[in-house]
Amino acid sequence: MSPPRRVAEQADLEAIAETLARAFERYPVWQWAFEPEPDRASRLAGMRAVFGFCAGAALACGWVRVSDGVEAVALWIPPGEAEMSPADAERFPALVRASVGTEQTADRILAAMEAFERTQPTGPPHYFLDMLGTHPDHAGHGYGRALLGANLEEIDAAGAPAFLETSSPANIPRYERLGFRVEREVDLLAGLSTTQMWRPPGGAPT
Repeated sequence: MSPPRRVAEQADLEAIAETLARAFERYPVWQWAFEPEPDRASRLAGMRAVFGFCAGAALACGWVRVSDGVEAVALWIPPGEAEMSPADAERFPALVRASVGTEQTADRILAAMEAFERTQPTGPPHYFLDMLGTHPDHAGHGYGRALLGANLEEIDAAGAPAFLETSSPANIPRYERLGFRVEREVDLLAGLSTTQMWRPPGGAPT
């Protein structure tokens, strides 16, 4: 039986921030961005603050999905919506600088965010998987795959395509099994790159 999943609520934000921080602790882009922090505790605290803010901003779109115990999180941005409202986007740089220990860390986080935004496709309208993460304590139990699969069923029912990007080559075959196909490799910054993947409505033909 697949793990139960649901639409995220405001009360889930603390658990969402923890899951995303732990899931992305060693993800190449975010590992680089938070590297200047003095120790692991500081890095994780910064990640909780930054990712929690992003998730909170996305709640207004109605497409943050979680497994029932928030073991896994999928942060989607639906067609026609922005990752942050203008007010949240204005607040974000100050939140970043207040949440990390060094100016270098803050500069790297903001540069990474800008790089991702700059390289995103502009059309056709699509659902964007901004973040998908499983807490490492619950990895290997199918939480993330079940959550993503259920989300894609909803997106297919709407007749819409989906887009994601990953900086981890190990993720590519996992997404391919769910109907995504590699579109292009993109240079981000600091020698880091990302793989952009696209899924037409119903999944890519095999």
